[in-house]
This record gives sequence, C-alpha cells and structure tokens, in this order.
Amino acid sequence: MSLGDDQTSGGYGETRTRLPDPPGDPRRPPRSSSRSLITVVGVVVLLIAAIAFANRGDDEDSPSKPTTADKPSSTSTSPTGTRPVSSGYAHDDQGAQSAAANYAVALGSAEMFDKGKRDDLVQGIADSGAVNRLQSGFDADYSVDFLKKIGLTESGAAPAGVTFVSRTLPAGTKVTSFTDSAATVEVWCNGLFGLTGEKSTTPVSNSWFTVTMTLAWNGGGWKVRETSQKAGPTPVPGDSPVSGSDEMGKAVQEFGGFTYAR
Repeated sequence: MSLGDDQTSGGYGETRTRLPDPPGDPRRPPRSSSRSLITVVGVVVLLIAAIAFANRGDDEDSPSKPTTADKPSSTSTSPTGTRPVSSGYAHDDQGAQSAAANYAVALGSAEMFDKGKRDDLVQGIADSGAVNRLQSGFDADYSVDFLKKIGLTESGAAPAGVTFVSRTLPAGTKVTSFTDSAATVEVWCNGLFGLTGEKSTTPVSNSWFTVTMTLAWNGGGWKVRETSQKAGPTPVPGDSPVSGSDEMGKAVQEFGGFTYAR
C-alpha cells in the first residue's frame, strides 16, 4: 500500500480511510466443516457487546485509488461495495494493518449471524490451516439459543418490524510483531449493536474494544490465523442526546456501512 493511494489527515502512522474498490465478484469458495471457540481463539468481534445484550435481562498489492461505489439502497444495513474483503494487501506491516482493520469490519457485521453468509466470509479471510477451527468455533458461538436470546430468528434474521444492527468501526491499528510470514495487529474499534424498532427490547448501543489478530502471509495475501478480543480503551461518553428508535432505525437504513476500513 503506497501512501499516495490513501487519504490521510496527517503524517505517517495515522489511520487512513479507504473507500470500496470498483465492483467485482466476491470470493465464494467451498465451505468447510467445523469446533468451539469463546475461550482463547476466536473471531467474534462483537461478541462482548452481543453477550451484554443477551444477558441484559439476567442478574491487491497496493490499494486502488478511491472510486465511486454503488450507493446503498434505502433498506441497506450491510457494508456498501461489492467485495466484503480483499486479499490484495501489501506484503509489509502497513498491508497487515489494512487487512486486520478490514477483517474486523467484516467479522463484526450482521452477516456473521447468518450461517451461509458467515461460512462464505470466513472461507475468504481465514488461513487454510485455520478455516475448520474458526468455522466450527463460530458455529458454536452463533447457536440457535444464542440468536434467540439476542432477539433474532433461528436463521439470524431480525423479526418483522425491527432492524438488526451489528457494525464494527476501527479507530486505529497497531503492529505488535511482524515478519515476512506472520504479523500480529491490534485494532481499536467502536461497535454498534442492537435492534431498532418499537418492539425492540435491545436498542442499539455502542461499545469500545480492541481486537488482536494473528495473520499469516500465504504468498498472495494476509489471512487470519487467530483472533482475540478485550474491552476498551473506552473514552468518556459525550453529551450528545440519545436518538429515538425511529431516528436510529432511519439512520441505519439510509447510511450503508463501509466495506473497507483502511
């Protein structure tokens, strides 16, 4: 990734925002069978926020230049752009940061709660030696009981009259280790999670967390080997008034999320 291809607000080391690439067919490789996660290794980027809601009632080598992407439809709640992830990240520490940030966006999306979409997504970003382990872990995490507990249907969809929101918004990245074949990157994120609508008992709220990703270079791109998550750093809440359900629901439908974070 060359600095000339990015939009920066300052000097070296600051986070850059990358708009979606031109339309192209998403990678949809065959699915694999899968095991359980939630302990050390996992890629449930918004699981902390989701569990909090569930328990509430309990005590390419260089990125292309920015282009005009397809506009989201009025009912879009998914990231805009045609490719959810890309394997074309540069073979350097900056490329690893870009990969980690964008994988965090994809893995924190509402698509992760849908079995079919989740399988395709994980197949596209996981290292070949980690696919089965990560996939089986997700299958255990996004169980039918868990989906019901956070207010979704058995297939991971929102019930009639409400809109499900799950978005991850990277605020910055940091490389903690790097070699030609592996990298560990921390991604500081803000997340939105909940259900909008009059019938919702889990309104959309935000949380802050840091995702640590271990990536492997497979000869053509950075791929996910392991991921863990911890809460924070969390800033002091501002004094902005809380929006009502109607306003929040309208915003979610009209503002499509980003496919690319950096």
